[in-house]
This record gives sequence, structure tokens and C-alpha cells, in this order.
Amino acid sequence: MTVLRSGSASDVGLVRSSNQDLALETSSLFAVADGMGGHAGGEVASRLAIEELSAAFGRQPTGSGLAEAVTSANAVVWEHSQDNADLRGMGTTLTAVALVDEGGRDVLALVNVGDSRSYRYHDGELTQITNDHSLAEEMVLNGELTPAEAAFHPHRHILTRALGVSPDVKVDVWRIRPVRGDRFLLSSDGLTNELGTNQLIEVLSTVTDPQAAAELFVRAARTHGGSDNITAVVVDVIVGEEDTGSVPAVMAVSSEFVDPTGMAPDGVAEPLPLSVPEIRIPDRRERRKAKRRERRRDRGRRLITFRTLLFVILFVAIVGAGYFSVRWYNTNSYFVKLNGNELVIYQGRIGGFLWYHPVEAQRTGVTTADVGPTYLPALQSGVEESTIGNARTYVKNLVSDHLSTHTTTSTLPPASSATTTTAPGAGLGGT
Repeated sequence: MTVLRSGSASDVGLVRSSNQDLALETSSLFAVADGMGGHAGGEVASRLAIEELSAAFGRQPTGSGLAEAVTSANAVVWEHSQDNADLRGMGTTLTAVALVDEGGRDVLALVNVGDSRSYRYHDGELTQITNDHSLAEEMVLNGELTPAEAAFHPHRHILTRALGVSPDVKVDVWRIRPVRGDRFLLSSDGLTNELGTNQLIEVLSTVTDPQAAAELFVRAARTHGGSDNITAVVVDVIVGEEDTGSVPAVMAVSSEFVDPTGMAPDGVAEPLPLSVPEIRIPDRRERRKAKRRERRRDRGRRLITFRTLLFVILFVAIVGAGYFSVRWYNTNSYFVKLNGNELVIYQGRIGGFLWYHPVEAQRTGVTTADVGPTYLPALQSGVEESTIGNARTYVKNLVSDHLSTHTTTSTLPPASSATTTTAPGAGLGGT
């Protein structure tokens, strides 16, 4: 009897406004869907696909039933998009694994459509089971790109296959022996676009609890950029078969699930069909090459992350410098201006500057009656001073000047009868 344990986590990321990913966890069925087709369409497509997958597989919980459940989910999404003009063109990726009983033997059935991925972590090594149904992946298969180049190619997000974009869909299917100790990772591309193979291995090899591992995957992807929705489902085989190494653990089936018992109609055991391709385990030299490519890919990721961080720092510095320059320009200036009949000292620039408006710094208590009339036009517009101390001195001088002029005028002696010729303004004190 096979016993599984799982955990899942999902996050909107740092760029998207909504989460179009959806994870599914039951006791025997696990899936990740990544919707597309606009804000509403993507969410609807992934939800419809997951709901129909769960319902259809529940009616027929077998390997072939899982493949048929994916086909049924495609039909539901397609029909819904045709019935709703606002949802035309919506679709979703889907990768799922289910524990099924085929002929009295536990088998993991795995299906995939799109570029959400499923991995198997076994004995310290991580193997990508699914193939991305994307334009960049097709170019890799055709020898036009290397895997490292495909990771950053502008066409890596263009899907060649997805649920709900056409009435029919081809489903990739695998049969997997549930080996005790194996771990499976199902994820949307928001995770694998941000984390490299070495980072995936690090989490799977050190975090034993599947829920904690899924949550750590999501947090790490956010930290490395979070440019898309992020979803991870981790499934552990707690009780399962022993790893004998004599039988391939993962076998691919093109579109129909083959009975893993290999039993002929007469009940005589026969070998598995030769037409079923085995997923080949790379040799040591190939693994070394793959690790070198992955290191180069990780260096590229770090470079992008460093450049992005540097850009953010420079941008913040420029904005901050501009802000503090404007603030300094405004707060290091004062002016004296009439407010009604009173002279008031303001902090700021006359008329304001950008988002800064002058603020009242001090009410002087000096009125227009305490100031000579010749100064009033300037005071109505405002007289700038560099400091509040200079502004106070200016007001004090206005009052002193007015008092001096008033006192001198009031103490002049009465005019005598003698005729005296006086120069204009000669009798005004302080002039």
C-alpha cells in the first residue's frame, strides 16, 4: 500500500495584480494549473480545469481516467470560452499526478499540458519529467537553442499546447513506480523561471516537510524576482516500493495509459510493450555538462538580479536627491508679507514651489500702522530673507525707521516769520 504526503503554496508574486495559478491537493490527486487570457480569463480557466479534473477523476480514478479527465477539462474550458465573448482565448496549463490502482498494483499516473512542470527527486538527483509545450522548447528539441539559451529566450512563454484554446488537446502521460523516499515537485513557470535546478535540489534535500518545502519555494521565487504568479505542490512517497534499480521508475506513454501489469487477456504476464519509450537517465559526463550549463544559467540570474537591484538603488537615490533638494530649496528661505493688516513671517518661497506651499513661521504683531507707507507695496508682494533671524531684523528695522521718522517730524520747531530757504527733505530725520 502506497502512502503519500503533500504540501502546497501559491502567491501572486511581485508584478501581477491577481493570482491566476491554482493548486489541487487531495489524498490521491495533485495538480497545478496556470491560467492565461487576461485578468478574468486566466482565473476562470484554471478554476474550471481544476474543478473538472477533480470531478472527472473521481468518477474514474485510474490512469486512463486521469488522461480522460484532462481531456474533459479541456472541453469544459473551451465550451465556456465559446459561450462567453469576454473570455474568448482563455486557457490554462495543467500538470497533475495521481495515485491509481492498476490491476492491483499502485502506480503514479502523471499528465501534462503546457509549460507547468513536474519533477522527480530521487537519490539526490532531480529529473524533469515533463516537457514544456512552448515555442522555445520546440527550438531546443530541434537543435536551434541550448537549454540555457531557452531559459532567457523571448519566445519561452509562447505556448504550443494548452487547455481550452481548441476543442481537442493532446495529453502527455507517464507511468511512475511509487518508490519510497521519492519526492515530486509540481510547479507553475513562475517558480522555475526564478529558481535554477541547484536551488530546487537544495530545498528538496534539506526541508523534509512537504508543506514547509512548498512555502520555501514560493518565498525564494518572490525573493529572486517574483515576476509571475508562483505555485508549488510537493508530494512525498512515505510508503512505497523499494528501489531495486532493475525496472525503470518512469515510463512515458504517448496518449493512452497502458496497464502497468502487462497482463495479456489470458492472464499470462507479458513484458511491457517495446513501443513505450523509457526516460533515459543521463550518464556522469552528461550530468557534469548539465551542471555547468545550470551554473552559467544561475550566474545569468544573479547578474540580472544584481543589475535590477543596482537600477532600483540608483533610481531611489535620484528620486531621494531630487526630493531633498526641493525640500532644502523651500525650507531654507523666509519672507515677510502682509496678512490682513499684520506683518507675518513665512517659511518657504513666495508663491510656493512644486508641492511645497509657504507655512506661517511667526506672527510679528506689527501692523501697517507701525510701518512707513512707502514699504507697503513690497510687503503686499512679500520680501524674501535667507533666515528667520534676518526676517525678524527686517521687521524690527521697519518699525524703528517708522518711529524715527515720526519722532523727528513731530519735534520740528514752528516756522518763524523769517524767510528761510531750505533744501527739500533737509528737515527729515534718518534721510
